[in-house]
Amino acid sequence: MPIAAFQDRGFRETYLKGTVAGRLGPHEWKAGLDADFGSVREAFSYEITDPAQFDPSTPSTFSFAGEGRDREQAAFIQDQLRLGAWTINAGLRWDRYSLLVQEQAVSPRIGVAWSWPRADVVLRASYDRAFQTPAIENLLLASSRSLDRLNETVVRLPVPPSLGHFFEAGLSKRLFSVARVDVTHYSRRIRDFADDDVLLNTGVSFPIAFERAEVHGTELKLDIPRLGAWSGFVSYSLLRGTGFLPITGGLLLGDEASSTLTSTTAFPISQDQRHTMRGRLAYRFSDRAWVAMAASYGSGLPVEFVGDPAQALAQYGPRIVGRVDFDDGRVRPSASIDAALSAIVFRTERQRVRIQANLVNLTDRLNVINFAGLFSGTALAPPRSFGVRAQFEF
Repeated sequence: MPIAAFQDRGFRETYLKGTVAGRLGPHEWKAGLDADFGSVREAFSYEITDPAQFDPSTPSTFSFAGEGRDREQAAFIQDQLRLGAWTINAGLRWDRYSLLVQEQAVSPRIGVAWSWPRADVVLRASYDRAFQTPAIENLLLASSRSLDRLNETVVRLPVPPSLGHFFEAGLSKRLFSVARVDVTHYSRRIRDFADDDVLLNTGVSFPIAFERAEVHGTELKLDIPRLGAWSGFVSYSLLRGTGFLPITGGLLLGDEASSTLTSTTAFPISQDQRHTMRGRLAYRFSDRAWVAMAASYGSGLPVEFVGDPAQALAQYGPRIVGRVDFDDGRVRPSASIDAALSAIVFRTERQRVRIQANLVNLTDRLNVINFAGLFSGTALAPPRSFGVRAQFEF
């Protein structure tokens, strides 16, 4: 878009934490307090370079500067209990948050694991109530009254912390003494689900919140820590994430304000990639050198483009638009093959120099991660690139 945006942000933080731990019979307990004192500074301005492509009521220039104080405190107590084949972790945490809103929550959590050493199997299950504070990026900007002049319809809602219920169950099994398989299934239900939006297509994002979201998924991983000189892993993830309107926090401009405040529509969240696969294979020549290959695949994230394909071609070009399936409403699958080589080139009793070369996206495939998302913009994965890292130990 023909708009030049300028941003200068700063954050200072003082963090204090104190803990005490002890052991009593089969119990290993720990308790603590922590406090976070932060100061946030934000400055933002823009200049429209082609007013013809904007609504006439949109100001051609804009500037904002603001400061805020972030105060967060927490206290917790937890216990780990071992009774034969059983291991139980239980805890309770209290959080308080104060920046533009003030909220507090009490979060219980418990995890139970049962092991069967003869079969080398571990079964586990857990529950966690999670309290997540909003991201601070441009939070002051999105809450400022100065934004009221950008549009005839402006709605500013304080962004509340998210409160989630996380359930998880899984098993781990060793195979043939050389490999381990892990299977995990999880379910998460979040109130005031956190996401982000962009301001006037500037690429400047700020936090928002939806009424709620549900995320369900299953992960499988086969890991081979060492088989002679070889090692590696392969993993697969199946995920389904659904968000539910209305918007409960953030900045809304123009026509979308009224619809997102009253709608109860369900939609795939920006992380809703159904199928994700990763793998890595490494060969160790000696204790001084190894080489590895890695591959990844993603089935594609959802797309929310309000125009038609012709408008998308005019704005983004054929290469990027060709990576979008408008009929399915998703970015086309992405894939990448990477390689790495590491070697110790100098070593003494006290010093060591290691050189590692990394090659990313060997095939130079154009991978579009997000496309014109209402809340996430457009993002491209790196093209073929090469890097060298030197590590010195002494």
